[in-house]
This record gives sequence, structure tokens and C-alpha cells, in this order.
Amino acid sequence: MPNSFPVPHTYGNHVLIASPSTVVRQRVLESLRSPVRRFEQASGGAEALGHLESGSWQVLFLDRRLPDLDAEELSLTVRQRYPEIEVVMLDAEETGQAGQVCEEDLSLQSWSGSPTQDAAAQLESGSAILLPDKNVEDETEEERFAASRPAQMMLADPLPGMIGDSAIMQPVYRLARLLAPRNTTVLISGPTGCGKEVFARALHQLSPRAARAFIVVNCAAIPETLLEAELFGYARGAFTGAMQAYGGRIQAAHGGTLFLDEIGEMPLSLQPKLLRFLEQKELQRLGSADIVRVDARIISATNAHLPSLVREQKFREDLYYRLCGFPLEVPPLRERGEDVAQLAAHFIKKYTERHPVPQISLAALQLLGAQAWTGNVRELQNVIERALILVEGGMLIRPEHLMLGDSSYSAVR
Repeated sequence: MPNSFPVPHTYGNHVLIASPSTVVRQRVLESLRSPVRRFEQASGGAEALGHLESGSWQVLFLDRRLPDLDAEELSLTVRQRYPEIEVVMLDAEETGQAGQVCEEDLSLQSWSGSPTQDAAAQLESGSAILLPDKNVEDETEEERFAASRPAQMMLADPLPGMIGDSAIMQPVYRLARLLAPRNTTVLISGPTGCGKEVFARALHQLSPRAARAFIVVNCAAIPETLLEAELFGYARGAFTGAMQAYGGRIQAAHGGTLFLDEIGEMPLSLQPKLLRFLEQKELQRLGSADIVRVDARIISATNAHLPSLVREQKFREDLYYRLCGFPLEVPPLRERGEDVAQLAAHFIKKYTERHPVPQISLAALQLLGAQAWTGNVRELQNVIERALILVEGGMLIRPEHLMLGDSSYSAVR
């Protein structure tokens, strides 16, 4: 194999590279010299599948040593689902330190759904591999400009702590990055388990307030009789048992972010006091006449439809508009099918202590992709955690290891 690792100039416009090795991915990228080529990188098979489902690709460079899926099984699935894609298998032998790959140790094999020449031989000889592509003369100026940029520039990166780059999440990610540096109040809506708190934390981490506190208040989890004291604090002796003064969670968020989860559950009796804080940025502790000024950004979240609660007079209209400086909706997992594979791989790694981590079979992955996920990301997380228990130390999660929906496990299965 020549050390230059040549990739022909005409080797397609849309290229996807899947390898856990940054060295391998970088070497392939350095060989993609065409200025109009679009490319994307994936560190595993699940991530590569997500990219394949969300875009049009002509070439897939696939490392045989994937951390999550069996490369041979994945290559067969790609051939069946996407016969127009040329797949180039990468064999990389690690030498020296972990993650370092010698150029002489990288070899290539290829197959395609159409009767093209052997891609490996063409790569080594440097000859051109022509794949179907649209006529450049037919492209508009806008299309030529888009094609000249790498895929990383056209896709918005997931927010910190979030997994998946499906098409439906792209506008959400872009809006979040626009909102992060501002002090605008944000109202995040979405069904239970879709990741609203993760989204709020990401907004905080991307903001100038990232070094300060991120304080969470679950309005549904704190009894109404205690919620006011928890939020606004109290002076010593304000009530029986108040042996010392308490600043409250709003004051604890000074300089940082206050996240009000399940804001639709806030009692009507407390809503005027919260509204005053939002308008004046000041609060008064229970049992104290002192006014305390607090600089905290407010992000709230709800799985309820607040306008309906306003119409039913269960939520103050003026408070709703104060909280809803900018509304953001997090899509449910059933609308993010392209992200299921990446999320599953993430949870497998999260709940696995040993190395290497188990892989998930494509049959199991297809079964996961067909679910409605009424419990959203949280339900998927539970399914993966159960599967890692049922796999009993094995290295491959199969469909029989998945406890889906409300099914219970039986030892006589």
C-alpha cells in the first residue's frame, strides 16, 4: 500500500467516514482533496447509521474495528438498504501507543451494489472511480456554494450533553446557540422524558454564566406549603423550626441560571410573587422586610400546554408571557428516529464498566427504531440498561434482550 494513501479526485461528492480512530479518519480526510466534496465523520457504527438515514451519500469508508456494531453486519445492511452507496472497508492494525495507526497497516476492500471495478485496486492504482452524480453545469450558484462546504459546517453540532444530529433537531440546536449568550427567559416545552433539563443545562453551559450555579427547582416535587420558602428563602424565626436564615434557591442562582421544571404545576398563590421577581429582579424573604436583588437567568420547562391552563384560569396570563420570552419545543423521540442508534450506543457505553463495551446487533437496532417511544429518551435509556443486564456478560445485544413497552421478563423465555 503506498504511504500516500491516495483517494481519487472523482471518488464521489458525498463521503462518510466511520472509524473510532481519529488517525484513520484524518488520513482519509487529508486524501479528500476535492474542494466541492461534502464529508462527515462518525466514531461508531450507530452514529454512521444515523448519518446514512439523514442524508444522501455516495461513499462510506468503514473501519472493521467499530466499537459498537459488527462492521460486516453493518456493511451487509448498507448494501441492502442503500445499494447506490460504495462501501470501502478499512483494516487498521494498531501499533505503538493506543490509537496510533501506521500507514503501512491500513488496507482497503470495497463492494458496491452496482457492477463497478474493484475499488481497492483502483485506490491503490490511483485510477478514478466514477459514481453517479448530478451534472455540475445544472447546479445553481446556491447549490455550488453549499457543496463547497464540509458537512460539519452545514449541520449544527449537538448541544453539550445531547446526543443525535437528526434533521428535526437542527433548527433547535441553532436556536439554542443563538439564545445561549443572552439573558432572554426561555420556556422549553415537550413531553416527559424528552430531555428538557438536559437542554436547559446546555443553554447554561453555552452562556457567559457557565462558571456560576445552575439551580434546579422541580415545582411538582415540592409541597405547596414549602415551595415559597424553598424559592424565596426565609429569615430566622420566620416560622416554627426556622432556626437560621435561608437564602432560597433563587438567591443561590445569583449570577447563574435558575431552572424551573414543571412550571405548570406552580400553585396560583405563588405565581404573583414569582412574577414580581421576574419584573423587578428582587425578592423578599419570608419574615423579612429586606429587599434582595438577584441577577439570575430564568429557564422554565413544562410538559403541559400553558395557553390551555391560562384559558382555564389555572395559570396567570401575565406570568406566562414573562416566562415565554422565547419558546422552544424539544421534539419527542418518535420524531427523532435517526437519533435512536446514536442514543442506544451512548447508553451502552454509559452503563458498561468493562472494555470493550458490548455491541448491539442490527436486528435489535431495527427493533428499537420501530418503537413509538411514548416514554421518550428516558424509556430508551431504561431499555438499554435492562438489555445490558440480560445479555449476562455477552458482547452482543440481540432482540431477545430488549424489554420493550410494558412487557415483563420471564425466566422461562
